[in-house]
Amino acid sequence: MTRSPATPLPPPKERRRLRESAALTQPQLATRVGVAPGTVRAWESGRTTPRGRKREAYAKLLKTLAEEEAVQAPQPEPEPKLETETETETERETGTEPQQQPDVAPGPAALTPAQAFDALYAFGAPALVRQAFLLTGRREQARESVERAFQTAWEHWPEVARDRDPVGWVRATAYEYALSPWQRFRPRHRHPEPPPADPGDRTLLNALLRLPARHRRTLVLYDGVGLDLPETAAETEASTPATANRLLHAREAVAARLPALADPRVLHRRLTELASNERLRAAEPPTVRGGGERRARLRTRAAIAFTVALAGTTALTVCTAPTHYEPPVSPGQAVRGVPHRVAPGALSDEELELRQKLRDQVQDGPERLLPRPE
Repeated sequence: MTRSPATPLPPPKERRRLRESAALTQPQLATRVGVAPGTVRAWESGRTTPRGRKREAYAKLLKTLAEEEAVQAPQPEPEPKLETETETETERETGTEPQQQPDVAPGPAALTPAQAFDALYAFGAPALVRQAFLLTGRREQARESVERAFQTAWEHWPEVARDRDPVGWVRATAYEYALSPWQRFRPRHRHPEPPPADPGDRTLLNALLRLPARHRRTLVLYDGVGLDLPETAAETEASTPATANRLLHAREAVAARLPALADPRVLHRRLTELASNERLRAAEPPTVRGGGERRARLRTRAAIAFTVALAGTTALTVCTAPTHYEPPVSPGQAVRGVPHRVAPGALSDEELELRQKLRDQVQDGPERLLPRPE
């Protein structure tokens, strides 16, 4: 039996353009194809390629969208004829005024960096706060983690704006801040927050918090956010087999405490309900941008002050340092093994005779020796 050739697919950028032209979001397109939203995101970014029945369904849907776009495309208007001298004279003779061509509507104006950041924040901040709450179990820490992540994104806005998945960039930063081990040393961490009101939500949240941080993050990304396994592995900076093992262990631990959540679809629904039942509100975008700018200014001023202090200390050291080397005086040490100095004793007869002889001689030298005849 010969296998029919696979249906050709347009390039990744064309897939995304067709979806956006049909005013479809990635979750809506994923529902029509029967896959997770993260899978559609991976197909449009070019990281993965659909296969099998999913490929046929995806290709057929894209073909339908392309045909609808071709039908709805406006027909090109005929170019206006140039005004000739004969037509001008005719209009002058008949007294009719020349018809004015309708003005072409200008295209949408490009967004400023602040407007683009505000749009990204309004789109991704509410969901990220709920995800951070599933990771930490603390409402204030979840809001602070998302705000810090967006402030970091505003500081690196040229890089974030060019990223293929800016929400994923901010999500990774927020997760890293929320799961930082330094959070436990903060005074606020010593005071527990009130648990959820629903007993089932409390049990599920306690089961999540009992998981290791890496397993909890993998479970939230895969079963909560809806990313596929390669995307979850890339965001957690782990290999695909290691990510699969973490996911299986996390599911087993949750199912051991809550057997009703052994089905991944039920677990996904309960995670969504747990995050949605909490009233978590994010700050306004201008507030977040202003806080990020203030933090950047404070860091810049601190760096300048440290540099000035270091330069002043170096200059003072250069001015007060000695210009020549003075060797240090070594400390005194006791010398052992040398005999003690003994006082002189009584002189012998020979020493007494020599001393008397020296005393009897003239002080200015010995006497002159004269030869004597024998």
